Amino acid sequence: MALQPLKLPPGVFRNGTELDSAGRWYDANFVRWVEGVLTPIGGWQERDDAISLTGVARSMLAWRTNAGARWIGIGTNSKLYAIDSSNTVEDITPTGFVTGNADATLANGFGIGSYGQGYYGTPRPDSGISIPPDTWMLDTWGEYLVGCATSDGELYEWQLGSGVPAAPIANAPTGCSGLIVSNERALFALGADGNPRKVAWSDIEDNTTWTAASTNNAGSQLLQTPGKLMTARRVRGETLFVTDTDAHIATFVGQPYVYTFEKAGRACGAVSPNCIASLDNFAVWMGRNSFHIYDGYVRDIPCDVSDYVFSDMNTDQIGKVYAVNISEFSEVWWLYPSSNSNENDRYVLWNYKANYWSIGELARTAGTDSGVFKNPVMATADGSLYDHELGLNYDDASVFVESGPVQIGNGDRIMYVNEIIPDELNQGDVTLTFISKYYPNATERTYGPYSLTNPTSVRFNGRQLKMRINATPSDWRVGTQRLNVIAGGRR
Repeated sequence: MALQPLKLPPGVFRNGTELDSAGRWYDANFVRWVEGVLTPIGGWQERDDAISLTGVARSMLAWRTNAGARWIGIGTNSKLYAIDSSNTVEDITPTGFVTGNADATLANGFGIGSYGQGYYGTPRPDSGISIPPDTWMLDTWGEYLVGCATSDGELYEWQLGSGVPAAPIANAPTGCSGLIVSNERALFALGADGNPRKVAWSDIEDNTTWTAASTNNAGSQLLQTPGKLMTARRVRGETLFVTDTDAHIATFVGQPYVYTFEKAGRACGAVSPNCIASLDNFAVWMGRNSFHIYDGYVRDIPCDVSDYVFSDMNTDQIGKVYAVNISEFSEVWWLYPSSNSNENDRYVLWNYKANYWSIGELARTAGTDSGVFKNPVMATADGSLYDHELGLNYDDASVFVESGPVQIGNGDRIMYVNEIIPDELNQGDVTLTFISKYYPNATERTYGPYSLTNPTSVRFNGRQLKMRINATPSDWRVGTQRLNVIAGGRR
C-alpha cells in the first residue's frame, strides 16, 4: 500500500486533448484559488427587484461626485441610466437619442456589396458583412458622466440633477464610435466625424473647444492603420487606442503637437469596445484568437484555455464581449457568448498575480468593479442588476472543479484504490467523484459521489483517473486529497 497525493496546480488547462491536461484541472465553474488553495467564488444577490432596465446593458461605470454621492452609469442599446446608492433609477437618455441594435446582424439589404454585382431583383447570398451590436463607452469628466453610443455617434454629458437628461457636448464631433478622457483631462473622440481611423480631442479642461488653434490644445490625428478604432483606456500616464487590427499609444507632449501617436503593436486587435480592462499599470483585452496585454509593450498573454474559449464562441455576437476587473481577487473576467447562445452566457478569467486561468458559465452582459460600491455589480439581459461576490447563492448553477487524467502508480499496472484521506477545512462540504480508464480513449467508469469522512472507504481501479469536486453552498476550502493505492496486475 502507498498513499498517493492528488495535488494539482491552480487554474484550468483546456488546450488540445483531454490527455494534454494530465495532472491539471480541466473543467470548473465558480471556483478560484486563493494563495494556492481551492475555494468558491462568491455568489450574487439581486440589487433591487424593482430595477428593470429597458434594453440590454452594454456598458457600466461606477463613480463618485464631488460631494461623495455614488452612482452607476449604465448604457443599454436603447437607454442611458444613472442609478444612485439607494437604487433610485434616473432615466437620463438624451432627447433624440438613436436607439441601437441589441444583437449583431448580417447586412444583406439594398446597397450592400459592390455596384453591378448580381442580378436586380434576385436574393443575395450571405455577404459576410456583420453589423455589430450597439454599445456605449462611458467615462467621467470630473463629477459628470460622459458617454457615446455606437448607434448614435454623439458625445453626451450628464451634469447630475434629477429629471435632467444627458445632453450633447457643444461643438463636439459627431459620427463617433466612442470616447475616453485623458489623464490631462482632454476628451478624446474615437472615429470622429464618421472616420474609423480618426481621433479628435478637445482643449484640456474644456470639452466644448474642439477647433485647433495656437491658443488651445485641441486637435486631431488620423491613425496610420488598416483597421477601425474599437476602444481606448488610460494606462501608465498614456492613452491606449486599440483598433480591430492593432494598438496605438498617445503621449502628451504639449504645443505645437499636443499629442504624439505611436503604433504599439500589430495583429492585436480588440473584438469589442468593452473587451478591455485597465489596471494600475497595464491593460488587457480579448483578440480574435488570443488575449493581449499592454504594459509598455504589447504582447500576447499565454492562455491555458484559449482552445476551449475560441473554438466554442458565437463569433457573430463577439461584439458583446465584456471585460470586468475583479480587483479584490486580482482577476479580469471576460463575459462572452458561447456558440449556442446569442447572449453572453460564459466567462473566462485570468488571475494576473498568480497567473492562472479558469472558466465557467454566467449570463451577464456588463459589469463594474467594487470600490465605489462594496461589491462588483453586473447586469443581466432582462434588465436586472446583481451584487456579486456576496453570499453563496448561485441560483441553479453547479459549483465544481474536475481534473484532467491523473496517472495512478507508474502506469504499467492496474492500480486499486480502497481509501481516500480527504483534506478539507470543514469535513463534508464537498463530495468527490472519480472517473477511471485503462487507456486514454477507453470507456470511462464512474465511482461516487462520495460524502467524505476521515478516512473514506472506496473501491475502484484503473491506470488513470479524473477527480471531480462538487461543493455545497458553503465557504469551503479543499487541499490535497490522498489515495491509498494498491498495485495490481498488468492489462
